Amino acid sequence: MTLRRALVLGLARSGRAAKAALEARGVEVVPADRALGNDEDVDLLARVDVLVKSPGVPGAAPLVVAARERGIQVWSEIELASRLLENPIVGITGTNGKTTTTELLGAMLSAPTAGNVGTALSELVGAVDPDLPVICELSSFQLEDVDTFRPWIAVLLNLEPDHLDRHGSFEAYRAAKLRIFENQTTDDVAIVPRGFGAIPGQGRRVEFSVEDDLPAEPLIPGAHNRENAAAATVAARAAGVDDEKIAQSLRTFPGVPHRLELVAERRGVRYVNDSKATNTAAARRALSAYDAPLHLILGGSLKGESFDAFARDVAQADVVTAYLIGEAAEPLAGDLGQAGVSYRIATTLGRAVAEAAAAAQPSEIVLLSPACASYDQFTDFEHRGEDFRRLVQNLSQ
Repeated sequence: MTLRRALVLGLARSGRAAKAALEARGVEVVPADRALGNDEDVDLLARVDVLVKSPGVPGAAPLVVAARERGIQVWSEIELASRLLENPIVGITGTNGKTTTTELLGAMLSAPTAGNVGTALSELVGAVDPDLPVICELSSFQLEDVDTFRPWIAVLLNLEPDHLDRHGSFEAYRAAKLRIFENQTTDDVAIVPRGFGAIPGQGRRVEFSVEDDLPAEPLIPGAHNRENAAAATVAARAAGVDDEKIAQSLRTFPGVPHRLELVAERRGVRYVNDSKATNTAAARRALSAYDAPLHLILGGSLKGESFDAFARDVAQADVVTAYLIGEAAEPLAGDLGQAGVSYRIATTLGRAVAEAAAAAQPSEIVLLSPACASYDQFTDFEHRGEDFRRLVQNLSQ
């Protein structure tokens, strides 16, 4: 498809990268940082060959709906970049563990990482050796608008209910995730958890498990990180990396910020930043990662998840007290109370850290693992994690 004119909808990191990549190829770009859908906005679609949509823009946005009604193709920035890149792409998706696995696999392959983490995929067009693979973290928001996107190696880490406020149902969320496989041929590799059901596409299926033998044990803690390491190991082997290099990466990879990140130890109390735990499945993994009493900070903005089953899991864990923040505090309080969990409604992160620090004893852990999104009080999970780090650093020694 020859592009002459493209509408780029959403001008955050990936939108700006898509705009630059298109303009570098002589494509006229119509930038739009809104999705309002009034008469003036719809006129932006005139003579447009494709609408490139940032992941934060929902499919129900008026301009997106109008584009589809006019027969204009709608692509994610990932779809655009994959058409422009010569590099083989290793795609990684799943509900939890994407960033950790992407960066770990990048270390194993000595390859650049992009996508839903750090660098937009379009930023790598013409900027990296075309023979190098690119390791690409992929969210459901990016995958729901692919067309010909075909990763050489595609990895699905896990699937748990998430982003139901955007997708409407777990089935729709699952379908978006599985699009990572749909264009693969028999020359490609499809990596899935052991026992996972049917997947689309024709990629050669390889399975992994937390119980796999690994060439070395990972440095980062938690059974879920061993599972991430198993997936990365299978993908690295599929890419031709030897076990010695894989083992070296497993032994030395320190993890990434906001994922079970030890930020400080004060008076024998460890403070752990797991702000990226934006759903209950991720918070469950954090609860099982430590053999020590926990002062657990939960809450944030709601995403359509129920907390009743999660509250029962918290009751089974070694949680001394849960400190609840944000708009999810009241729903969490109801379910935790029913499950017999001790809790305090702290409302803000600052108050939660102060109360947890006052109560925690030596050898115990203050764990921020919110099980919720961050958008009620913070711009994103990084902002929340950085604020937690600042608050901890300001505690008296």
